[in-house]
Amino acid sequence: MFDIRLIREEIAAVKKGLVAKNAKTDPTEALILDQQYRQLIKAAEDLRSQKNTANDEITQILKEKGDPRAKIASMKTIAVKIDELEPQIKDIKASLQSVLLNIPNLPHSSVPVGGPPENKTVRSWGILRQFDFKPKTHIELAEKLGMIDFKRAVKLTGSHFVLFTGAGALLERALFNFMLDIHTREHGYREVFPPILVNRDAMTGTGQLPKMEEDMYRLRDDDLFLIPTAEVPVTNIHRDEILNEEDLPLCYTAYTACFRREAGSYGKDTKGLMRVHQFDKVELVKFVKPGDSYNELEKLVLDAERILQKLGLAYRVVLLASADLSFASAKCYDIEVYAPGLDKWLECSSCSNFEDFQARRSNIRFKGKTVSQTTLVHTLNGSGVALARTVAALLETYQTKEGEIAVPEVLRPYMGGLEKIVTPIERSHSIGTSF
Repeated sequence: MFDIRLIREEIAAVKKGLVAKNAKTDPTEALILDQQYRQLIKAAEDLRSQKNTANDEITQILKEKGDPRAKIASMKTIAVKIDELEPQIKDIKASLQSVLLNIPNLPHSSVPVGGPPENKTVRSWGILRQFDFKPKTHIELAEKLGMIDFKRAVKLTGSHFVLFTGAGALLERALFNFMLDIHTREHGYREVFPPILVNRDAMTGTGQLPKMEEDMYRLRDDDLFLIPTAEVPVTNIHRDEILNEEDLPLCYTAYTACFRREAGSYGKDTKGLMRVHQFDKVELVKFVKPGDSYNELEKLVLDAERILQKLGLAYRVVLLASADLSFASAKCYDIEVYAPGLDKWLECSSCSNFEDFQARRSNIRFKGKTVSQTTLVHTLNGSGVALARTVAALLETYQTKEGEIAVPEVLRPYMGGLEKIVTPIERSHSIGTSF
């Protein structure tokens, strides 16, 4: 949750940061509740002190063979007052925590102030491919080559779900295996394979709850959530733990399916692979010392970029402005890959520094060898990368005039040496395809 000490000590700076993030929450409410909470805590402590004093006095009276009844009656009155305060303290604390949980992280000072028009392209890589024919979209290519069956996916589940088939399924598997190999063998991440269902505490720890519950898929009978990203289970690996300083940074990578209701996607482009409810993604998560976190963010972005470079896909890195940041992020770079058939830049990675925002909610700390006091870690995460839009860009970039797909050289070992995806041979029963 948000650091109440920051509100107490620097409420003007907090208000300024919230305005920059276009947040509607007023920190003054938290400050009022905090003052009430501390007053009640002090009152309860004073009463407990009086009760302890009265108890000592009763003991002394009994030693002196005196009559303790008046003092006992006084102590009982104090005990009743304490009992009356405890539910008030509990209610005020819950209200304060609820307000703090709904205050977003503040933007870092290096983040441009404003909305999406203020987003800044910091660099780009690759040359946009020039075609001597009109390039097709990934939708046209995937359907012609039998790589994706959008219609049967609707039959199986509903709109905005995807059924990869034949070479499409093989390409999907090749991509996440390739990415995991690069991140573990070349970038030094430790691979984990987490659950795709998590509990409410996990979702609250990383900041998806309570603010964004409507965008999540929830199993009501068990109060479990399908993960929107592997960031959630991987960050929560160390929830309520104290790490050793010498072990930092801890760097994890994970492949998972991801699930998002996209409740706020009305009016956005949702065709093909643009905005689906289930997609595959390789995630990168770091636990680092506070003084290292912004250097580690730059390294994380480069690790994600390296995937696109090896795939030969043109992209650009965009520094998000304050009002375009996610709820939990203090600074974020989006990586957008170019899809020539759509003639659009598609976000395929977001790389964020959350500073100690998630660590405070998840109670993740570290301690040094000589210092007994613990410190909150900084957490970072980024897509390394998300597959749905990367697949769209890959199909459109590597298409031929004949409507076939040249397989990038780095993926061929993962696809049985396949160099080109060609028109499938339809089987007699019109269900299966080969390539």
